[in-house]
Amino acid sequence: MAPVVTAALGALGPLLAKLTDLLAKECGRLKGVRRQIRSLRSELTSMHGALRKYTNLVDPDEQVKEWISLVRELAYDTEDCFDKFIHHLGDGGPQEAGFKEFFRKMARRLKTLGARHGIANQIDDLNLRIKEVKELKTSYKLDDVAGSSSGNAAVDPRLAALFAEEAHLVGLDDPRDDLAKWVMEDENKHGRKVLSIVGFGGLGKTTLANEVSRKIRGHFDCHAFVSVSQKPDTMKIIKDVISQVSYSDEFKKDIETWDEKKSISKLRELLKEKRYLVIIDDIWSTVAWDAINCAFPENNCSSRIVATTRILEVASSCCPGPDDQIYEMKPLSDPHSERLFFRRIFGSENCCPHMFIEVSKAILKKCGGLPLAIISISGLLANRPRVKEEWEKVKRSIGSDLNKSRSLEGMKNILSLSYNDLPPHLKTVLLHLSNFPEDYVIGRERLVRQWIAEGFITEERGRSCQEVAESYFYELINKSLVQPVDILYDGKVQACRVHDMMLELIISKSIEENFITVVNSSQTAWGNSQCSIRRLSIQDINQELASELAKKDLSHVRSLVITASGCVKYLPSLTKFGSLRVLDFEGCRGLAEYDMDGMENLFQLKYLSFRGTGISELPSAIVKLHDLETLDLRGTYIYDLPSKIVQLTELQHLPIESAYQTHDVMIPIGIGNMTNLREISGFDITMGSVGAVKELGSLINLKVLHVQCEESQEYKRHAEMFHSSLCKFGSYKLQSLRINGDNSYLFELLDSWSPLPSCLQRFEMATSYCFSKLPKWITPALNSLAYIDINLSVITKEVIGMLGELPALLSLNLYTNTVHKDRLVLQARGFQCLKELVYEPFGEGAGALVFEKGALPKLEKLDMWFSVSMAKAYGFYLGLEHLPYLKDVRVVLQKRGATSSEVDAAATAIMKEARLHPNHPRLTLPKA
Repeated sequence: MAPVVTAALGALGPLLAKLTDLLAKECGRLKGVRRQIRSLRSELTSMHGALRKYTNLVDPDEQVKEWISLVRELAYDTEDCFDKFIHHLGDGGPQEAGFKEFFRKMARRLKTLGARHGIANQIDDLNLRIKEVKELKTSYKLDDVAGSSSGNAAVDPRLAALFAEEAHLVGLDDPRDDLAKWVMEDENKHGRKVLSIVGFGGLGKTTLANEVSRKIRGHFDCHAFVSVSQKPDTMKIIKDVISQVSYSDEFKKDIETWDEKKSISKLRELLKEKRYLVIIDDIWSTVAWDAINCAFPENNCSSRIVATTRILEVASSCCPGPDDQIYEMKPLSDPHSERLFFRRIFGSENCCPHMFIEVSKAILKKCGGLPLAIISISGLLANRPRVKEEWEKVKRSIGSDLNKSRSLEGMKNILSLSYNDLPPHLKTVLLHLSNFPEDYVIGRERLVRQWIAEGFITEERGRSCQEVAESYFYELINKSLVQPVDILYDGKVQACRVHDMMLELIISKSIEENFITVVNSSQTAWGNSQCSIRRLSIQDINQELASELAKKDLSHVRSLVITASGCVKYLPSLTKFGSLRVLDFEGCRGLAEYDMDGMENLFQLKYLSFRGTGISELPSAIVKLHDLETLDLRGTYIYDLPSKIVQLTELQHLPIESAYQTHDVMIPIGIGNMTNLREISGFDITMGSVGAVKELGSLINLKVLHVQCEESQEYKRHAEMFHSSLCKFGSYKLQSLRINGDNSYLFELLDSWSPLPSCLQRFEMATSYCFSKLPKWITPALNSLAYIDINLSVITKEVIGMLGELPALLSLNLYTNTVHKDRLVLQARGFQCLKELVYEPFGEGAGALVFEKGALPKLEKLDMWFSVSMAKAYGFYLGLEHLPYLKDVRVVLQKRGATSSEVDAAATAIMKEARLHPNHPRLTLPKA
């Protein structure tokens, strides 16, 4: 795995790789420069080893933190120096002649321009700083500190949950009773069952498990409660269980001498014929579960294990059997949150003075239903004077108080457990989330592309940067560190949100690591004045803050993310930001007032987003950003791209489509040179040159292609050329094709699309045109096709049968413009993977779908139109009970030709089916 930029190590890993690369090039052979670069690399390599050791310390002292900060800043400054050095020696344009010729040219310029002297002086300055940092390490005796840093034994922050008074618990009665009932079910089956409670740190998993245990433990021969923690000692855990379940001193004789194997053997012997209840709290890995689980026998005595974890993958590992259950903890509701908050401060939820109501709601909103946060902050307020200004002060400073107040120490420790458990690369991408304010929904694509642009991600084990970055995103969800938003048919999460309390911790860690500087009008911390600003998040800004910001040295800022709207005109000029890799204006209105002069100097920029800004014209300098990889123009009024946009040959993502636009963008001539493109959308293939449409067939790396195709003067020639380009994709990597518009000639040509891309996953048509029959290329051989959105004039049993044979189909949207009066019966074959089904007529209506037993065995979401007048002839029956995984049902009742009583009868019949379904799916019955 190649080195990446991390929060703790800064740019040190990539910098060492860059210096090694420089030494191998022509410029590294120049007299003097090579020796200095080699010396610099040697010293930094030594520091890198020490830094990796120190950053693994759980709680380093202040001197260690200071030294880490100095090295991190030194690494950033050194990388900035060499990046600018290389850029100034180049010509600023694309290096088509290759690196060898490029570095020869650099060498010539070094000799003629005297640049060698300049870089040598800068390296001398850097070497001087390195010497000072090295001497500081010796004077601090940091190696002695690191070697002896076992630390004092910390108090387990979960202990309070084990001894919580039942009277003080809020919101746990229902889940406790439900889970206790489930645990006690099926006693006659005698098999062992596992209940896994999973959720975010501080939600009350330990408390809930303990309450379940209290309620039912009298029904068991023995019971035990053990905590696993992040670094489990399996032998100690097993012996702890033995101590709790065995009352025989004789049995436990010489227990101190037992090794792990004997401990497990003795516990299995002890529990062999007992009905046991064991709570295994806070499991952090599947390895830990496997090691512990083997000690508990399957003894057919109706034994039960309750496991708690923050990690979804671990919860699933604990519950492999059909009789096991995963329970996902939810935050407290608003009424329960208020009850807990006021009860702990005033003794009763009904005793809160009126003047504290509004500020309390604001504080509780920050707590986000997290019991630990509510308990911690209510404890803090209980010891403050009951003055509204004091409460307002706490509301404003919850984030900073997290690091200062002893009352909040327990909450910080609980949240920090999850953070400290992360490997360095996940800590880095988690800290990056402090770019976004509270309650902000953060798109997955936006995140992973920024991580790549910043250098946080690198290819590994044959996986692309995109694949690696997405795996990091899902790891954060798996570990309950972020909350998923908008989960699609294929299980992909479109966006995420960060719990307010976790965000506070992330921001405090980010400040500590000088990772991101957050600017907002209510709370701005500029960090250590000795450190440069490396990343800047503008969440709210006024003239006063902007004036203060303009005085800062912004030349080292690597990313600028602006989530505030209406304040862009106050921002410092782009000329001050010389090191940007990421520039994100997404959602900023009024961007036309901002001066874009200086953009041409952002030679390292890789990610640029104008999404949702509504701008109508691109800065002309954009064509000089030769390293740009993402240019997001969705949600703008841009109709024309500069002709020289095709010079951006590193560009991978160019989404342009927008709901605001009255027409799409013309394909630029020369697009065939942009062979790194992976995604393009928003181009109209019937505008502009036929030759440009032909060039689409040269985009060998294209994965996502979304185009508009209307009928125009020469639409047939354009359609034929586009069809020709599509056929070339048969040997490429195309995964998603969407065609908007009403060019019927193109859709006729599509019937003969061949060869098909083997990895095609989505086909979507946004048009009123309907295929007269299913296209020939839709066959079971398409074993990657997971999503189809298609319009068909005739939907028959044969069509349904052919679609049902697609082996990977997860989502099917079927539309028709023909009135089908008969019921369409889906039989017990085909559609083995389908999770979503949409069935909708364009016109007067269509007969209902009816599901036989065994049909669509995995369907979770059903969205269909139901003509009441047509259905009354054969009854208002759908067969919902035959869809075992059903969760969401939407049936649009078409009233045309039906009486009000018939419509009501249809609604009643469908509601009854949904009510009797064991899953109790969510049902909506709009009328049309």
